[in-house]
Amino acid sequence: MEIKITKNIEEANCITHSGTFHADEIFATLILSKILPEITLIRLQELTEKINENVIVYDIGGGKFDHHQMGGNGQRPNGVKFAACGLIWKEYGRQLLKKYEVKEIDYVWNYIDKNFIQFIDANDNGQLPKLPTDYRNVHISHIIGLFNPKWDEEVESDEKFMLALQLAEMIFDEFLQDTFSKVKAKDFVEYAIEKSTNGIMILEQFMPWKEFLLASGKEKAKDINFVVFPSKRGGFNVYAVPKEIGSFENRKSLPIEWRGLREGALQKVTGVLSARFCHNAGFICSAETKEDAFKLASIANNK
Repeated sequence: MEIKITKNIEEANCITHSGTFHADEIFATLILSKILPEITLIRLQELTEKINENVIVYDIGGGKFDHHQMGGNGQRPNGVKFAACGLIWKEYGRQLLKKYEVKEIDYVWNYIDKNFIQFIDANDNGQLPKLPTDYRNVHISHIIGLFNPKWDEEVESDEKFMLALQLAEMIFDEFLQDTFSKVKAKDFVEYAIEKSTNGIMILEQFMPWKEFLLASGKEKAKDINFVVFPSKRGGFNVYAVPKEIGSFENRKSLPIEWRGLREGALQKVTGVLSARFCHNAGFICSAETKEDAFKLASIANNK
């Protein structure tokens, strides 16, 4: 991350607003830092002079990368309005992904927009739904905001801006690596969907599968109720497919009479010799062998 802050506008190749900073211009700055060789940033209260066209101005000035003008600066098909982060991602995100030699650039660009960027934009535009709770929703935008100088703290805002950037870089880099890792699993999951039988999909090793299975356009994907894969604790798991990402409702849950049982008790009720346990919520059970895990899935699917 090659970023320095200047007070001289003649030195700057990037401009954003001064004062209280938010996650949208923090992450916008971070994205730019991964595209440009280096950033010399000036943070201004307002933009009053004509700027060289090679200077990138965002979250201020009412231009291409600002969203504070009347009517905002566009929105996605799902209604989430663009903030500075999303506007910068829309312009430069694919360029960033090319540097990582990503193969399915449009797919990965959309995945990152949906699973990271949109939240930041929605928060900045006041579009987050209110939780019916009496406690604070502590999220990434809130945490970035904590880095602003406190009312009783004598410290330069630019100094705290740079600290927030350091945290943002760690988070974003881990998110990118997590995304690239997940995307590698997509083809394996699609192959496993094709090979699935009787509503059961088998994975030869654990990998992220829920998003790809639920988003798959393959006909067989709609009929898969259980997924069998090796457990990190040894043996094999049988996992119920949720109705949607984040849902606690399953397409089909494990039988009620199995739930909460372990070892001998579960083996007796299922007739499967190496059955280990069944979670009392009915979304996962396990067995010692792949064959017995498949038996458990088959019994559950036929109930």
